[in-house]
Amino acid sequence: MSHHFVAHIDWTGNTGSGTTSYTAYERSHVLSADGKESLACSSAPMFRGDATRYNPEDMLLYSVASCHMLWFLHCCADAGVVVTSYSDSPEGTLESDSNGIGRFTEIVLHPRVGITDESRRVELEALHHKAHQRCFIANSLSTPVVIE
Repeated sequence: MSHHFVAHIDWTGNTGSGTTSYTAYERSHVLSADGKESLACSSAPMFRGDATRYNPEDMLLYSVASCHMLWFLHCCADAGVVVTSYSDSPEGTLESDSNGIGRFTEIVLHPRVGITDESRRVELEALHHKAHQRCFIANSLSTPVVIE
C-alpha cells in the first residue's frame, strides 16, 4: 500500500537583498499543507534563526515522538491496555564536523504513560518496542532512536 503526502514551504526571510551574504537574510519560512493551518518556522538560534519559531531540528524530534506515540496508543488499544495520559519530552543530539556538516547521532524519547490498570504496566516496555518497530518516521531514519 502506498500513500502520498504533499507539503508546502515558502521562504519569507528576504530582507530586500536576498542571499547576497550569509548575514543578509532571515531564516524565516512558513510550512503549510492543503487544508491545514500554516506554521511559522525558522532555523535554530545557533544557525542565526528565530528562537521563538519551530525549527527543522524541533520538527524532527516532534515527528519521531508523535509517530511513536500514535503507534503506541494503537498497540495498547489492540492489547486492551487502557491509556489515560501520555506525554514525552524527546531529546536529540546533533553533531557537526569542522565543515558544518551535521547529523543527529541519537534521539531519545522519554514517554510517560498513565494507564487504568497498574498491574499491566509490565507490558508497556513490549508495547513501546512494538510501536517503535512500526513507527514510519523512526524506520525512515539512520539515527538510533532510544525509548527510555
